Amino acid sequence: MSASLVSTEPQKKVLRILVIDSSRVSRKVISRALANEIDAAGVDITAVGTAQEAVQVLKHLRFDLITCSILLPDMYGIELCKMIRKTDAHRFTPFIVVTAEPHARLMREGFSAGVTDYYNKTQGFKDFVHFIRGFAERHAGLVGKVLYLEDSDADAEVTRSIMERHGLEVVRVVSAEQALKVVDGGFDLIVADFFLKDDLSGGDFLHTIRCGLRYSREELPVLMMTANEDRTMQAEIFHAGGNDFVTKPVMEEILISRIRSLLLIKQQFHQLRRQSEELGRKATTDSLTGTHNKRYLMERAASALSDLDTYPAWLALIDLDHFKQINDQHGHLVGDQVLEGLGALLNRVARKGDIIARIGGEEFALLLMSRTGNQCRSEMEQLRAAIEHLKPASVTVTASIGVATNFNRADAGFTDLFSEADEVLYEAKRAGRNRVVFYGASLAKKPREGGGG
Repeated sequence: MSASLVSTEPQKKVLRILVIDSSRVSRKVISRALANEIDAAGVDITAVGTAQEAVQVLKHLRFDLITCSILLPDMYGIELCKMIRKTDAHRFTPFIVVTAEPHARLMREGFSAGVTDYYNKTQGFKDFVHFIRGFAERHAGLVGKVLYLEDSDADAEVTRSIMERHGLEVVRVVSAEQALKVVDGGFDLIVADFFLKDDLSGGDFLHTIRCGLRYSREELPVLMMTANEDRTMQAEIFHAGGNDFVTKPVMEEILISRIRSLLLIKQQFHQLRRQSEELGRKATTDSLTGTHNKRYLMERAASALSDLDTYPAWLALIDLDHFKQINDQHGHLVGDQVLEGLGALLNRVARKGDIIARIGGEEFALLLMSRTGNQCRSEMEQLRAAIEHLKPASVTVTASIGVATNFNRADAGFTDLFSEADEVLYEAKRAGRNRVVFYGASLAKKPREGGGG
């Protein structure tokens, strides 16, 4: 029996939001709405009513997003933004001003003070929540693992501290040779100096990961760093496969903005790949039973049978006995539960490399790889008994099983095995059901328990 796969999906980063609003009712409504809409398990909201309270909170906690009403009891919201921008911890934290009149003069004044965006509160709290959710997805704190290639300790100390201060995990190497040894370590982004002292330059390293290792720009973005502002050299960076570049000495805001954009490219690439894989999985999976479908079986069977490393193969066709009576007596919903239970059983008992598929109605196919005759006979008899004792939806069920193999005839194709397994499956049905019959063997004896119904 194969062990079930356990998801290793990384946990989402908790989004910390500071809400500053003089109205107690508004704070309560905003906090509740944000918590409900942005997944309560992934958001931590702190709400205060004055600028003084906000300043005290900001001394002890770091936030990913700040929303502030334009008028506070003790300070103008834009003046508070100026104060916050002078702190290291929140110098670049997105700051949203909530006002009923976001006119041009106010917006110019705010942007010069460091305001990130405005929201017109006359549009209502519901739209405000959608606005914040979308904004948070685009501007939340950085999360990612960075491979940092830099041979200058002085430059590395400054740049690495900037990246780590913004929440990035940074692994630094000092040569392209070292970087190539660890580049497969699950990095989300590479930040590399274009000019290196060793034999391989940053350009050589970049060319190698693009042309040699075949990492695309979307799969593994690369941000190059250079002190040279020559346009020909900058063009060379893009030609070698770089996504973007920054010049030294780096400005924190520019560096983090470029990194954020490249991490978004990486994130979108993986989202599209996951969606594509999910669509592929759905196209080849039977939604009711969780097994593969007939299409998947037909696509994979020929290559599986021709693989000498998994020879011999055995094709078992399984048909539930008197399934129409189950539907007639208990209803189709119970019938679906029976099929679902059988599918779960088949997925549990299959080994890695086996193919399990529902091929129609109450009939399933198992393509078993790398078994001896005795192993297959034992497993099929155990499966027959397991089905008899399964009782899905509290209904007693049995199954007839027909098996064919390419043992001693490696040239036998899937069509041959399917026809042979189907032939002996009906032999099992005619002989009383609830039994296993192998093609080329005498009809198996009826089990002492269970009967065929």
